[in-house]
Amino acid sequence: MATEKNVLIVVGTLRNNGFNEQLARRIETLLEGRASVSRLDYSALPLMNQDLENPERPEVAAVREAVRQADGVWFVSPQYNASFPGHVKNLVDWLSRPLPGKGRSTAVAGGMRATVSGAGGRTATAEMRAALDALLAFVGAQVMTDKETGIALSGESWTTGTLVLSPEDEAALAAQADAFLDFIA
Repeated sequence: MATEKNVLIVVGTLRNNGFNEQLARRIETLLEGRASVSRLDYSALPLMNQDLENPERPEVAAVREAVRQADGVWFVSPQYNASFPGHVKNLVDWLSRPLPGKGRSTAVAGGMRATVSGAGGRTATAEMRAALDALLAFVGAQVMTDKETGIALSGESWTTGTLVLSPEDEAALAAQADAFLDFIA
């Protein structure tokens, strides 16, 4: 019998009920009963600074341990100026650094299995997803780039502040969830 996989969701929006927060909740629903799902709280991470690396700070250790325990990490992020938010970059920077005094192979980003989704304007976060995929691959993550989902927000979504998914959006998210579970199996 296969063991249940652990999926860690990284939400890239800082808004309490932003579109990507709503998208993350929809992804959690799609994974319910098929994987153990948790959220990464990285709000206490300081800005990456080598002066802060040794000794390892508790907030950095907690984030690294959560990623280490995950079978897969699903990034759900808005697009800011054709890329991803700075706090997401800061997180990846910390994950890419080796443990103090332990050597490059101890960076938790190396070998991390990841995928990316996002909701945004008319480009459906295509630039953000490409930039984040490239960064994650650069730091050694194994990135599932096929089946990634980008949502172009509808007029209704913009007007109401509520994420409205089309049947095509729902099908794409379901296909990404299935593919990601296979990817991390």
